[in-house]
Amino acid sequence: MSVTVRVPAKVNVRLAVGPARPDGFHDLANVFLAVSLYDEVTAAPAPSLRVTCEGPDADRVPLDRTNLAARAAELLAARYGIEPAVHLHIAKDIPVAGGMAGGSADGAGALLACDALWGTGASRAELLDICAELGSDVPFSLVGGAALGTGRGERLTALPVGGEFHWVFALADGGLSTPAVYAEFDRLTPDAPAPDAPPALLDALRTGDTAALAGALANDLQPAALSLRPSLADTLAAGTAAGALAALVSGSGPTTAFLVKDAESARSVAAALTASGTCRTARTATSPAPGALLLTP
Repeated sequence: MSVTVRVPAKVNVRLAVGPARPDGFHDLANVFLAVSLYDEVTAAPAPSLRVTCEGPDADRVPLDRTNLAARAAELLAARYGIEPAVHLHIAKDIPVAGGMAGGSADGAGALLACDALWGTGASRAELLDICAELGSDVPFSLVGGAALGTGRGERLTALPVGGEFHWVFALADGGLSTPAVYAEFDRLTPDAPAPDAPPALLDALRTGDTAALAGALANDLQPAALSLRPSLADTLAAGTAAGALAALVSGSGPTTAFLVKDAESARSVAAALTASGTCRTARTATSPAPGALLLTP
């Protein structure tokens, strides 16, 4: 028997970052939107815990116990007093180390898959508690849709979305270290104000107003990401020149996100970005997308 769970990528349509806390984290006002790029995590019985991976850039995914999927299996097993004897296979389609929470998605997917495989019957609250222990973005990967994340991003409030939004994501060569980006943010922004989510952005999501959302997108980590990877500015400019309504670095980068009017615009902007030579490739997607979803009984 095996169990497969599909999990979405995310884009941060507003990432407001406060000053560093004593624990090293930052208080955030993080407006997550799940997008239709997915990983699939399959859990099957095995003599011991093992992780395998296939798909784009699979060679860059750790297969040891630093992988969040492996850690999810261990935490769930420890909570229920069982051995984490499971083979976790990850079919990657979310960009690796791209600021789109691919690793977090795999952690959430593995958690839900192992819960189903082992019949632990964990409540939603228990699963979210384990997700928060795994990392700041993992709870949203489980929930999907749209949500405001506060604290370090793990405390979620679901947000209503009144329509479909179209995106293009430009994938860069290599990754950016999230801790390095936050360290650069601290250097560039020593007096960061308390983070908040602007009402105009929340209204744009609620009403499905693409033009209003384009005017409200913002990412406080973008200057830091651009400082560490100046070439991303060329990618942002290329997407905007091709007709994107708005452009920003996704999370800590280096993936860049472009909000566009419709599916036809998405295809056009993706083609222009790919041809521009400023990125490795470009992908189209829509939002919101569902959270972690069990594909097999």
